Amino acid sequence: MDWIRDHLWESWLALSIALGVAEMFSLDLILAMLAAGAVIGMLAALIGLPVVVQVLAALAASVAALALVRPAFVKRLHSGPELSLGHGKLVGTRCLVTEEITGLAAGRIKAGGETWTALPYDENLRIAPGETVEILQIKGATAYVHPVATLES
Repeated sequence: MDWIRDHLWESWLALSIALGVAEMFSLDLILAMLAAGAVIGMLAALIGLPVVVQVLAALAASVAALALVRPAFVKRLHSGPELSLGHGKLVGTRCLVTEEITGLAAGRIKAGGETWTALPYDENLRIAPGETVEILQIKGATAYVHPVATLES
C-alpha cells in the first residue's frame, strides 16, 4: 500500500502524457486542459497529499483551465490578421486625382502605383486634379472616391 501511495505521482504523470498525446490528434484544447489538471494532481501526489485531495485538485485545475484559459487560447488561435487581396486592399486608402472627376464623366486617380478610373461616391461632386481622395468602394475597374478634407493655412 505504501508503494502505491509513494508512486501515485507516476500515474498522474502517465495520465498527463497520455492526454497530451491525445490532444495532438484532437486539437480542441480540451484534453490539454485536462492534462494540466493531471499535472496538478501529480504535484499534489509528490507533496504527499491524500488521494482524495489529489483528485479534487486535479479536477479543480482542469475546470479552471477549461473555463479561464481555453477560451482565450481558442480566440487567439481562431483570430488572425484580416487578409484583403486584390483591389479590395485599396478600399480606405488615399490617392491623388490625375484627371477631373464628376458625376457625369469618370476621371482618373493614381492608387497603388496604378491609374484607376474613378467616379465620385456622391454624384453631385466635382473633384479637381491634384486633390486627395479616399477610395470608398471599388466596383469592377472603377473606384468610387470622396474628397479628403484638408486644413488650409
